[in-house]
Amino acid sequence: QVRLVESGGGLVQPGGSLKLSCAASGRVFSVNNMGWYRQAPGKQRELVARITTNGNADYANSVKGRFTISGDNAKKMVYLQMNDLEPEDTAVYYCNYLFLQDYWGQGTQVTVSS
Repeated sequence: QVRLVESGGGLVQPGGSLKLSCAASGRVFSVNNMGWYRQAPGKQRELVARITTNGNADYANSVKGRFTISGDNAKKMVYLQMNDLEPEDTAVYYCNYLFLQDYWGQGTQVTVSS
């Protein structure tokens, strides 16, 4: 089984920064194919950033240049450094692992507001 636990969300002012962490356990073989999604109220869940099968990083256009995804295979951890946050980034952020099926964490709330 796979378990994903997110942490690091919170309330931040516009222009601020947050770092999200995702701790993976169970049958997770690599941080490749792990990523972050988000879902704002009334909107569909969308991809924010992911580490691809070959270890590259993909980003949604809306976060390019502001967010950075990274991973630590030894610790089975994935991080999302979010800088220059905007009110539009407000959402519940979910950690995802794709291996034969999608696995999801419980989510962590990020609120960007003055």
